[in-house]
Amino acid sequence: LNFSHFDVPLLIKSTIIMAILRCSIILLLLPILIQVQGESLPVVIWHGMGDSCCNPLSMGKIKEVIEGETNGYVHSLKIGLTAIDDTINGFLKPVDKQVEMVCKQIAEDPQLANGYNALGFSQGGQFLRAVAQRCPEPPMKNLVTMGAQHQGVFGIPGCPGESQELCNIMRELLYIGAYVDFVQSTLVQAQYWHDPIHYDEYLEKSQFIADINNERAVKNETYKENLAKLENLVLVKWADDITVEPRESGHFEFYSPGQDKEIVPLKESPMYQEDWIGLKTLDEAGKLTLLSIP
Repeated sequence: LNFSHFDVPLLIKSTIIMAILRCSIILLLLPILIQVQGESLPVVIWHGMGDSCCNPLSMGKIKEVIEGETNGYVHSLKIGLTAIDDTINGFLKPVDKQVEMVCKQIAEDPQLANGYNALGFSQGGQFLRAVAQRCPEPPMKNLVTMGAQHQGVFGIPGCPGESQELCNIMRELLYIGAYVDFVQSTLVQAQYWHDPIHYDEYLEKSQFIADINNERAVKNETYKENLAKLENLVLVKWADDITVEPRESGHFEFYSPGQDKEIVPLKESPMYQEDWIGLKTLDEAGKLTLLSIP
């Protein structure tokens, strides 16, 4: 791609390139987003941090590609009344509230009544997984997550999109302390901040990721039961991700408690071996796929 003849800011160029890359990958994944019998199911998509439901250079283009290839219905989730609200809420509306709102949107959409496939980008990936675990009706059939942070993050060195002011606020709040009550209750990214060094504090204070991953001593069995109902769970990791750390979180891989150097492979983790949320069940049924894409 040659942008030399256009006066386009670097950030916009990056957004365009990423949208084209994502659309290309989606074309490869489309067979998973279509029912086995060949009928197209509706698709629900959820954007990542700094983006919005309807940006014509990103989610708008992705929605257009999926609609064109499947000749079906695509619901691009919007949290708030406007696209601007949606972007801001991606930083400042509590995740549990967002998931609750999305469950309501999906339940009230008649075109999704018989089930749907779901595609989540970045934080939208773990948020859609929460929808699958908490709201089994109407049924989510297949879930594809791209560059998600299923085990949370322990570092956000980069920030995508055009929301640099919001990104700066996010970093300042995380610096104050992700588990300070005000920060944890206000900042979305703090709610999937996973500090392996202070693991006990993480388990106690995390409002979202520790819960949805069933990490606490008392397990929510419905989380496992509901996720295991998926026909396919496809986890796409960006192998060269520079937005979050560790990138292996996209495959449910993370640091073991007490250190932040060595990553524990998925199948060696207690989450998998003890089947806290149904990943082992899905894997043994041939319904779990892990992909790594540059």
